[in-house]
Amino acid sequence: MSILINKQTRLLIQGITGHEGSFHAAQMIAAGTEVVAGVTPGRGGEWVLDGKVPVFDSVKQAMDVSEVNTCVIFVPASVAADAITEAADAGIELIICITEGIPVKDMIQTCAGLKKTRSRLIGPNCPGVISPGESLAGIIPARIATPGKIGIISRSGTLTYEILYSLKQVGLGVSTCVGIGGDSIKGADFVEILELFEDDPHTDSVVLVGEIGGADEELAAEMIMTKFSKPVIGFIAGLSAPPGKRMGHAGAIIEGGTGGAEQKVEALIQAGVIVAKNPAEIIEILKK
Repeated sequence: MSILINKQTRLLIQGITGHEGSFHAAQMIAAGTEVVAGVTPGRGGEWVLDGKVPVFDSVKQAMDVSEVNTCVIFVPASVAADAITEAADAGIELIICITEGIPVKDMIQTCAGLKKTRSRLIGPNCPGVISPGESLAGIIPARIATPGKIGIISRSGTLTYEILYSLKQVGLGVSTCVGIGGDSIKGADFVEILELFEDDPHTDSVVLVGEIGGADEELAAEMIMTKFSKPVIGFIAGLSAPPGKRMGHAGAIIEGGTGGAEQKVEALIQAGVIVAKNPAEIIEILKK
């Protein structure tokens, strides 16, 4: 089993005719995902990926023809917020936005609007979601993951890949891996995904990968302390980051004495999380 996506996922790709969209659409299909439609305004009526996937001018048109419950967004930052809103207005349950560089103001308005819908947003600026052996919705290479009972939630795409591959090398697998993205304004956070893993009978433990900036990890620690019953292994990137300087992700900045790695590590430890000193130690802890 898994959370968010599974064999019943029916996927639509916004921006499917672009280079990134078409490439990753092929990878998702190869991983077993049922990609049923694509959207590119002005390209409606075309078929892509060797005639396997129809293209529509709008999400609503695609929804009228195909049963879609999930979408992945590969469109430029200037129109990505509009693409999220379009998908939500059409009633898509799960929206995964890969696009990076979306203006903060756009995302503030978009996230406020999403609260009035039934849609869940993952991202933006994220690698997406994978449930190995069942479905892939995003850009995570399927070959580096294997099915199992470990859940992963991460703000860092690169560390996500490293952990997935390292787990596979030692014979450990994953129920679902969720890359929530590193932007300061985004959709689902650690707490939201932890709640899903808590209710998933096929997830025995969770790896939480955080980084400097924001208070997501501290909020996750509060939830773990009071409402989460499964073992959590944590890792916080950015112990050496200087205050006031953005490091990598738009949300990775320490300001006003908050958002530092030390505070996050301490909060997680207080919540009973085993915090690894480096990614390799995560694997050693899980092997035990």
